[in-house]
Amino acid sequence: MLLERLGKELLYFDGGMGTLLQSRGLKPGELPEVWNLEHTEEIIDIHRQYFEAGSDIVLSNTFGANAIKFHDSEYQLKDIVTAGIQNVKKAAKAGVHDGREVYTALDVGPTGKLLKPMGDLAFEDAYEAFKETMIYGEEAGADLIHIETMSDSYEVKAAVLAAKENTSLPVFVTMIFDEKGKLLTGGDVPAVVAMLEGLRVDALGINCGMGPEQMMPILEDILKYCSIPIIVKPNAGLPKQRDGEVYYDVEPEQFSGYMKKIVEMGAHVIGGCCGTTPAHIKAMIDHTRGMDVVPVTKKDITMVSSYGHAVILGGKPMIIGERINPTGKKKFKQALKDHDMDYILKEGITQQDKGAHILDVNVGLPDIDEPAMMKEVITELQSVTSLPLQIDTVDITAMEAAMRIYNGKPMVNSVNGKQENMDAVFPLIKRYGGVVIGLTIDEEGIPKTADGRVRVAGKIIEEAKKYGIDKKDIVIDVLAMTISSEPEGAKVTLEALKKVRETYGVCTVLGVSNISFGLPYRPAVNSNFYTMAMQNGLSAGIINPSSEDMMRSYYSFCALMNYDKNCEDYIRVYGNQKAGAPVTAAKTELTLKEAIEKGLKEEAHHATGKLLKEQAPLDIINAHLIPALDSVGKGFEKGTVFLPQLLMSADAAKIAFAVIKDVLAQEGGEVQAKNKVILATVKGDIHDIGKNIVKVLLENYSFDVIDLGKDVPPEVIVETAVEQDIRLVGLSALMTTTVVSMEETIKLLREKKPECKVMVGGAVLNQDYADMIGADFYGKDAMQSVYYAQRVFEEA
Repeated sequence: MLLERLGKELLYFDGGMGTLLQSRGLKPGELPEVWNLEHTEEIIDIHRQYFEAGSDIVLSNTFGANAIKFHDSEYQLKDIVTAGIQNVKKAAKAGVHDGREVYTALDVGPTGKLLKPMGDLAFEDAYEAFKETMIYGEEAGADLIHIETMSDSYEVKAAVLAAKENTSLPVFVTMIFDEKGKLLTGGDVPAVVAMLEGLRVDALGINCGMGPEQMMPILEDILKYCSIPIIVKPNAGLPKQRDGEVYYDVEPEQFSGYMKKIVEMGAHVIGGCCGTTPAHIKAMIDHTRGMDVVPVTKKDITMVSSYGHAVILGGKPMIIGERINPTGKKKFKQALKDHDMDYILKEGITQQDKGAHILDVNVGLPDIDEPAMMKEVITELQSVTSLPLQIDTVDITAMEAAMRIYNGKPMVNSVNGKQENMDAVFPLIKRYGGVVIGLTIDEEGIPKTADGRVRVAGKIIEEAKKYGIDKKDIVIDVLAMTISSEPEGAKVTLEALKKVRETYGVCTVLGVSNISFGLPYRPAVNSNFYTMAMQNGLSAGIINPSSEDMMRSYYSFCALMNYDKNCEDYIRVYGNQKAGAPVTAAKTELTLKEAIEKGLKEEAHHATGKLLKEQAPLDIINAHLIPALDSVGKGFEKGTVFLPQLLMSADAAKIAFAVIKDVLAQEGGEVQAKNKVILATVKGDIHDIGKNIVKVLLENYSFDVIDLGKDVPPEVIVETAVEQDIRLVGLSALMTTTVVSMEETIKLLREKKPECKVMVGGAVLNQDYADMIGADFYGKDAMQSVYYAQRVFEEA
């Protein structure tokens, strides 16, 4: 059995498929998956060579076989997938001569679309597209599912759920990281590891995008956090050109040397991606056969994550912002009833700005549809903040709805020691992943003593084991009881905190402000209790980050306990604060620049209207709009702003610009004519994620974008450029097999419209490759494309 071998012995994948198909005559724009039916013998022969080279696992030629790509195809998706699996099976019979056990993997790549709210593909639609492929693959006889070359954590979650919920097959996942260790949509290694382990995949790792040497730092990062077997599948270096032919610059012997080091570092399953051939795989296997793998080690790290980054509990105390909760908050209740999403988002952003690490989300009111509202608030919050969220509800339907669409590994509040409640909550944690808060209450109520609460904590931890939920994914809340009615309440809570940490080694959480209900001047009690709780082992306090008393306690505690290196945070916050001086109250109204930077559309609309009463429309564009977009763009380049925030900021800017445009029209003026840019994903490629991101940004920098879509023939691009007198064309490609179409388009543009500049981008490209195919500019990210466009038209 594959799972019995996984992690205990070194297993080998195959290598690249696209480059080999090109060498056998795959035409630009031709769908590789169609060869499963039209050129069956060629596909079987490639698979056979990998089996003969020593591969244990060979991928079916189904990377792009999904319901979205083959929706209007003359071939049925089921026939494509079935043939893909059968071709590997036939190749195994012909290519395995030593009697070893080998496996057929259903290869599943990305849909090529960006999921909502960033793009136009709904999460459940992506799920359905993957589901269809997964079912056909298992029916055809696949031994495992390998989801690969994923650059979006949300899309990979849809794919993993489709595999886990509709098949009984093992699931492997590899992502494509850049040299900074980031996904296209911003996720870092710990965030990805946290989410995928939470979804209970069987192995995870990295493929494509870079050569073996460049992957080693990413592997080091994965090894720090990962508790399951690790996969590494590099490209054969970088694509280059020699005598008119494309080749990759890492030869088989050199590749095998790097892969030996990768095994020594801790990889358990190795193979190759773009540019690797049977010769690369044979050399790799010859060089590493017989090596012992580094044992898989369990990492006792309690991590929650968003799409952007992970938050680790257990060291420096973390802050969970409590303000997105209607309890005792009249304005928030009204915002929920009025569906005032901007008010809710502003609460989240304010808490982020004030220092929260996680945001609690509770939208429970008797007269609203809580599951629907919870889903919407979670989705919208993840568009404007990269902080992990805590799903806070007693409604199991709302809990599941939120966990399913959450992009990352959430905190879940909560489960308790009542058997009925554990029976309802733990299956959701097992299915979707999450760090669940365990409340020390059971059928007998809340124990009066610390030992009683420790007992309930143990009961929760033991019950979780039955579902395969490790105690690192349980955070215990020993409950803070108000001292106005429970005089010993604080002492019992503090004792229980300490005992739970000592007895079980788990992290802890408290709703700190509960301690002071019914008392005057509650901040004084809350802040002192907060310090005492942290001293007794509190991992995360659910507090109001806008409370100066609470934050003063927090920053002082972190400085005193050396969690704050060189007291940097304390000095940053209080460096200009004079003793005895009152703390300045936070302003409630945002400027236009702030509204755009934070992606708040209603605030941007309101702020623009106010400015128009005082300033000229074009002055607002130059003094507020453009600087805001520049600030967000620079943050994106530095990695402090993530893709969803970038796109939400662009939307807010679009709304502000529309308000200005309306005023100009009424005054008889107009905005300066826009410069035109063509964007297209080249022939044969249906992946338009990168193109769509560039489009949004260009439009918000006042460019007129002519979007020709995806799978666009060179002739259409060139004809449009000539007819519209275009100065700049942007071309995108994700797959190695379609870069040829990009080169053809550039050659035709040079012939028909030589003065037109061409910028290119995509996961398979780099500066050398861009130079090789004759492009004027290679954009590593969307903002670079915007800056280049500005230069082109300034020079013109």
